[in-house]
Amino acid sequence: MSIDVADVPGELRPTVQATLAATGVADGHLSVELVDAERIRELNREHRGRDEPTDVLSFPIDGTGPAAGPRELGDVVICPEHTVDVVEATVHGVLHLCGYDHETDDGAMLALQREILERL
Repeated sequence: MSIDVADVPGELRPTVQATLAATGVADGHLSVELVDAERIRELNREHRGRDEPTDVLSFPIDGTGPAAGPRELGDVVICPEHTVDVVEATVHGVLHLCGYDHETDDGAMLALQREILERL
């Protein structure tokens, strides 16, 4: 078992691997795509009902539970134009793929995000 980061920009692969290691996820495939403001706006409108650009969106697929075949963690889409720090957005998006949700977890996700960023 291993993490497939072939669809992650090379400069973000160490960030993805560190984030997955911090969450205990040791196998699966995910992608990270950098897009322009119009594309992230389309995705935000289509999937969240918000007709505005944003910094990062995550689209989990298999999650972290058992998978029938190779695990597909999902996709992270980042708009550098609306992101202060692409590395932080990457950590944030990957944590969402791993089942974390800062809107419901009383700060656990954002605390873990800070820890990961401090270690990078």
